Amino acid sequence: MLDKIIEAGVDTVRINFSHGSPEEHVERAERVRNRARAHGRQVGVLCDLQGPKIRIEKFAEGKIDLAEGDTFTLDAECPTDAGDQERVGLAYKQLPDDVGRGDTLLLDDGRLVLWVDQVEGARIICRVVVGGTLSDRKGINRQGGGLSAPALTEKDREDIKTAAKMEADYLAVSFPRSAEDIHEARKLFEAAGGKGGIVAKVERAEALDVVDEIIAASDVIMIARGDLGVEIGDAALPPVQKMLIRRSREMNRAVITATQMMESMIENQIPTRAEVFDVANAVLDGTDAVMLSAETATGKFPDKAIGAMHRICLEAEKQRIAIESDHRIHSKFTYIDEAIAMAAMYSANHLKVKAIAALTESGSTTLWMSRISSGIPIYAMTRHVETRRKVTLYRGVYPVSFDVTAADHVELNREAIDELRRRGAVRDGDLVIITKGDLMGIHGGTNAMKIVKVGEMI
Repeated sequence: MLDKIIEAGVDTVRINFSHGSPEEHVERAERVRNRARAHGRQVGVLCDLQGPKIRIEKFAEGKIDLAEGDTFTLDAECPTDAGDQERVGLAYKQLPDDVGRGDTLLLDDGRLVLWVDQVEGARIICRVVVGGTLSDRKGINRQGGGLSAPALTEKDREDIKTAAKMEADYLAVSFPRSAEDIHEARKLFEAAGGKGGIVAKVERAEALDVVDEIIAASDVIMIARGDLGVEIGDAALPPVQKMLIRRSREMNRAVITATQMMESMIENQIPTRAEVFDVANAVLDGTDAVMLSAETATGKFPDKAIGAMHRICLEAEKQRIAIESDHRIHSKFTYIDEAIAMAAMYSANHLKVKAIAALTESGSTTLWMSRISSGIPIYAMTRHVETRRKVTLYRGVYPVSFDVTAADHVELNREAIDELRRRGAVRDGDLVIITKGDLMGIHGGTNAMKIVKVGEMI
């Protein structure tokens, strides 16, 4: 199945630390990378921390049915597996301290709704507003947010060490409330030897109040639409998603759109038309990545779900709205390599450029380039495997193994064009933009841009 999903077009895999042992995580990452190499591909690995477990505990009979108007109690002192028709335990023991009369609690991604009538010590006595079947370990959200659980648990701190050991390309932080949560995760990750980027999962209502600070502290934003939609309400979610994509791109960060994108494909071999529109709209809005969850984790047709998403993305990227941009047209630049990236994309969008060859060390130039919609493929040509895996998440960027220190500038230009020829990306007469640094092999050293015609002297 790994072979099938790689062939279907997967760029990055997410390993969910909520399930499995550290040994299993390490083995899975190694297996993904081995199969990717066998296909001549680079596939990034994103390790997703579990975060605080704001969940109910278990029922003695596995599940219950609640009807509108029933009284039901969330009891922090109830034994772990003793839930019944009247009450259930809490994994998050502090919940009674975070809620009060009049609050609305949403269980199982909002499928059940409880109104808090009163709090008595460890017991939250509720009235069922929207009923249904409730089973073990379902999640709890407070409408409007405001739960005090810290973003990083003790389990997360240990899992960060595992992610570093795995050489994770990205580490995702669940339920961050502030930029400080991201800074703390980065500090722990780097102390453990991690070199990957940090992903902030925006899934708390209160995170929206400081979202610019969270974006600035992160390398990538994940729009985690499940918990976020429950906390802010489903009708508020679409404009928030569009805002988060726009702000991430404006602030030169990558952005992932996630949760229930092709939910029907857990059981079915083709998506619904609504799911097709959802994926396409996220692409047209500028997202870097669209993510599958249960569709590939527990679904019956993982490769078909990825294949469908792949087709939708490619078609959406052909549309005019997806290849035009006025990104940062009126703003100033901070770094020389940033200015080169912007100049390259401006030139590419005003010439019939076939491809962009970015000779890079860290991949920063290709990130800046990918913020500008163009539809022109950007090839991140680098000797560093870590950089090649990192750029798999950037929109329109393709990793290429290429030693930028092996020859002089004229020879490098020829070799870069020859590599694009071998890949079938260009042919004689095509225009190509090459970006590189005078001192090759230096991080952040890109300071030159050259426009060449394939087949002519370089």
